[in-house]
Amino acid sequence: QIVVLNCEAAEGNNPASLVNRNSRLQASGEKSTLKLKVKKTGTTIAGVIFKDGVALGADTRATSGEVVADKNCSKTHYITPNIYCCGAGTAADTEKTTDMLRSNLALQILSMGRNPRLIMASRILQDFLFRHKGQISAMLLLGGVDCTGPHIFTVGMALSTKLHFDFTSIVGSGHLPALAVFEDRFKPNMTEDDAKLLVRDAISAGIMNDLGSGSNVDLCVIRKNGTECIRPFESSNYKCERQGKYKYPEGTTTIVKEQTINLDLVEETVQQMEVAQ
Repeated sequence: QIVVLNCEAAEGNNPASLVNRNSRLQASGEKSTLKLKVKKTGTTIAGVIFKDGVALGADTRATSGEVVADKNCSKTHYITPNIYCCGAGTAADTEKTTDMLRSNLALQILSMGRNPRLIMASRILQDFLFRHKGQISAMLLLGGVDCTGPHIFTVGMALSTKLHFDFTSIVGSGHLPALAVFEDRFKPNMTEDDAKLLVRDAISAGIMNDLGSGSNVDLCVIRKNGTECIRPFESSNYKCERQGKYKYPEGTTTIVKEQTINLDLVEETVQQMEVAQ
């Protein structure tokens, strides 16, 4: 039996051929390095450009599989005074990747004597992720204001970089509800207050419609003359309260068998603990 591991060249790089390729691999039982399972990142991260700057938003729930590992984690990372980054994916990968970017741009600031441009930060991230060929699980949303104005970049582990001129939400489990809010209510040249409310509502839509996103809403507003990080901008209104009593009366569980064993003391020793003088 011959198993074709790479048939894109023969059949074309289209979804139908890839589905057929995966079906043949599964039917053959061939153990290969191809991962056929889809992994979703439990995150809602969004950003919007308003008249004088950029507003970034993120939820605060960190998940480990089906378990909520942290209810109040920070997904907004400081890069430079004029650039901030929100990350989705594996927490360790996003943390170390943003640390690398921050240290590189700190050297650039010392060398040039001015704040760097966002395109520079985007290229550094793109080159770094390309060298690792998708092994680093980090989807990053760069936002900030430089000498050319406010910008938003998305850099993904699929080696893609895109410049957005209005709004965006990076690929996470809650990005579709957030994009729906943006597409319905976004207006060019919005005021800062309107942009804050729009990002808040977009993140809240992801929280309400996705199990992987939750808890509070964090905001980061980047202007030409300064930056403001609001954590939390809005706290969760959903408090978990017990609906019933979990203390059961004695005798609720039936005793099937009862046995009592008396233990005799055979030997008793006392050991004195050494105490430092």
